Order: sequence, then C-alpha cells, then structure tokens
Amino acid sequence: MSSGDSTKAVVAALMANLGIAVTKFLAWALTGASSMLAEGIHSVADSANQVLLLVGGRRAKRAPDDEHQFGYGRIRYVYAFIVSIVLFSLGGVFALYEAWTKYREIAEGEPNELLDSQWWWVPIVVLLAAMVMESFSLRTAVRESTPLRGKQTWVQFVRRAKAPELPVVLLEDSGALAGLTFALLGVGLTLLTGNAYFDVAGTVMIGLLLVAIAVVLAIEMVSLLVGESATPEQTARIRGALEQTRGVQRIIHLKTLYLGPEELLVVAKIAIEGSGSAQQLADGIDAAERNVRAAIATPATIYLEPDVYRSDYTPHRPSTH
Repeated sequence: MSSGDSTKAVVAALMANLGIAVTKFLAWALTGASSMLAEGIHSVADSANQVLLLVGGRRAKRAPDDEHQFGYGRIRYVYAFIVSIVLFSLGGVFALYEAWTKYREIAEGEPNELLDSQWWWVPIVVLLAAMVMESFSLRTAVRESTPLRGKQTWVQFVRRAKAPELPVVLLEDSGALAGLTFALLGVGLTLLTGNAYFDVAGTVMIGLLLVAIAVVLAIEMVSLLVGESATPEQTARIRGALEQTRGVQRIIHLKTLYLGPEELLVVAKIAIEGSGSAQQLADGIDAAERNVRAAIATPATIYLEPDVYRSDYTPHRPSTH
C-alpha cells in the first residue's frame, strides 16, 4: 500500500471532521447538551489525528542517513501510535469526564440547558448532517481500501495492514458514525422523555467507544513498532522464489521484517551446490534476488547468505537468559 493510496482518505476525513466539529460546538453552545460537547471533542481529536497521519507520512519520506540507514518508514507507526493516545485521552477520557460532570449537575437538581433551550432542535439537525458527512468520508476510505483488502475481511484488513493510515481512518470513521448514533439517541430520548440522564448515557457510550477504538489502535501499532514479519502469503511466495532458483538446494532459514509500510527486509541462509566458481555463485545469488523481487509486490531489501547444508544444522536462537 503506497502512501498515496491513503492520503486521499485522510484528507477527506480531515475536511469532514473540521466542518463537523464547528457545528457540534455551536449546537453545544446553544443547548448545553453534554453529548454534543463530547462529539465536538471527538471531532477535534479525529482532526488532530488526521494531521498527525499526514505529518507522519511526510516525515517518512526522508532519505536514509548514517543514523537511520534503513530509512524513516517506521515513523508512520510512531505517529499512528500517538493517534491512539490522542483518541484515548482527548476523545474517550474527556467524554467520560463530561458525562460524570453532567450526571452530578442533574443529581444536584440543576436546570438542564437542553430541555430548557429554544434551540432544542439544533442538535438533531447537526447530528443528522454530521452523519451524512461522516458517511461520505467513510465511503472514501472504503473505496481506497477495497483494492488493497483483497479477499480479507474488514477485520483482517485492519489487523494485517502494514500501512497504518487507512485502518486508522476506517476505525475513526466507523467509530464516528457509531458515536453520532449514540449522541442522537441520547439527545432524542432526552427531548422525548424529559429525562436528561439519557443525554448522559449517550455521552458515556461515546466515551467508552472511543476508549475501545484507541485500545485496538494502540495494540495494532505496538505490534508494528516492535516489528512484524511478512504475511504468510508473502513468505510462501518468497520461499517458492528461492527454491525455484537454479542452484539453490534448500532454504536453511528465512527471516523477514517490515522496515516500514512499504519496504520489507528479507534475510535468508540458503544451501547451494558445492561446485562452481565464485562468479557462478554470485550469478546464482543475483538470480535468487531477482526472483524474490518478482514474487512480491512490496519493495524489498534482500540479504542472502550462501552455505552448504549440513544435516546437523540448527538455526541460532537468541538466549532467553
């Protein structure tokens, strides 16, 4: 997945969230509905996250240097991890805090601004309009993701994607639509029944939703930061490419690591035929590298170590002490 595939979806989400945030804060100012404030902060958090993703994508394009010889591709994972922290703190925790504050106000008998406001209809209009805009943003993310998803389910795509931007936008937009639904239910039931606790309940649901999404994002990004190997399909293609190379008898061991969303490190020790000149050996290694590059769509840095296979060979394993 190239960064260009995801930039359109990120920009679409950013534009939608900036516009939605303004209208939500306006609705909160007019009515005092806690779920509208929670949703406004949600949109601000999402907007900040999209800016972080764009900045991370730009910084990842820096050329390798002496200190970072494999480049800066994995910095996109760092920024995506920061996104999960922002979503958890600025979005989820704030929404839960707002729900608690509003709950205490209601319990202490303070007048409810939403029920007393002449602008009671504004949150309904804003939420419905926001749902339309978020739907367009989600549609863009789905359209950009579909060619890359292949036969995977959406859950598998979010969990296995090596580029973080599209999974993040998909989760954020899906969460935004769910949050808007919770807000609409909270505000609507409050207006219908006169019970302001429904507004509080909607705010709590928004907060819990954002915390859950943030936790999922954090888990996925930590896995990518630690370093993930090639997918099973890619590994099978790499093995096939090496084994079909003339002169390669077998693969002694093979290890892979994503250096960034768009570059794979392939390291292999391969058993080769014992006879032949140094030039023939070099030609065989070059042919194996070409076969691997042709077998996988991802650009790769490849290191192949030729060896003679011994039946008593055991791969080196790091000490656990």
